[in-house]
Amino acid sequence: MKTAIVTDSTAYIPPQQAKDKGIHVVPLQITFGNKAYPETELAVEEFYEKAREELPKTSQPPIGEFIALYEKLAEQYDEVVAIHLSSGISGTFAGSVQAGDLVDGLDVQVFDSEIACAVQGFYALKAADLAAQGMDAKGILAALAEMKQSLRAYFMVEDLRHLQRGGRLSGAQALVGSVLQIKPLLHFQDKLIVPYEKIRTRKKAMNRIAEELKKDYGIAPLQATVIHANRLDEAKKWKAQLESSFPDVEFTISHFGPVIGTHLGEGAMGLGWAKK
Repeated sequence: MKTAIVTDSTAYIPPQQAKDKGIHVVPLQITFGNKAYPETELAVEEFYEKAREELPKTSQPPIGEFIALYEKLAEQYDEVVAIHLSSGISGTFAGSVQAGDLVDGLDVQVFDSEIACAVQGFYALKAADLAAQGMDAKGILAALAEMKQSLRAYFMVEDLRHLQRGGRLSGAQALVGSVLQIKPLLHFQDKLIVPYEKIRTRKKAMNRIAEELKKDYGIAPLQATVIHANRLDEAKKWKAQLESSFPDVEFTISHFGPVIGTHLGEGAMGLGWAKK
């Protein structure tokens, strides 16, 4: 059987890498005023510049885009593994499931990453490698479920009001953080963004994340990604520090793109890792 791999744009896989791996990407949308953009059409720097002037809105892909893609894939493939950002913060997963049910001649299996960004991308890249080796959807889904057991991600934001405004964090939690200048560590739990630990400064928060990585270091070969919201220089510096402390981990740098950046705000920083 031939198995296609689909993900959405919030995995932030570089376009050339997605093309090389044969990964099909469905974009979420960003709206400034009355104009909507597929987030893949907005350069990250351009997005953050525009967002300083006007607060954008985000939306899941129209179901018609999923249907069109799945109908096209049905001409060449027997089945699809579609990997999406957490169903707890977006309807993208549900839209993909619904579209798959409406397309004949293609078995669409949808995987809830329960997370987002480059850590979500870990799943898609793993799935693409396994599909290239001839593994079917059932085997790929089992491998992704196993990967989920080792996957960790923590992040912090400069201003909790973005999460509060988007309904991704409660108002009370946002108010406490703003008043006390707390830099809380956040993570995904039960598919939702929740506080992990309250930290007073940005530097201490980043050091605390490194302490969490240390707990998993040496247990198995790890891949990790530093994720930033328009803070590339800081991300490069942190990556170099982490590489010095954890020389056996394979580190990359990624970003919080327009959709996720809308909810986290400029200046957010995170780190995610999983077994290779």
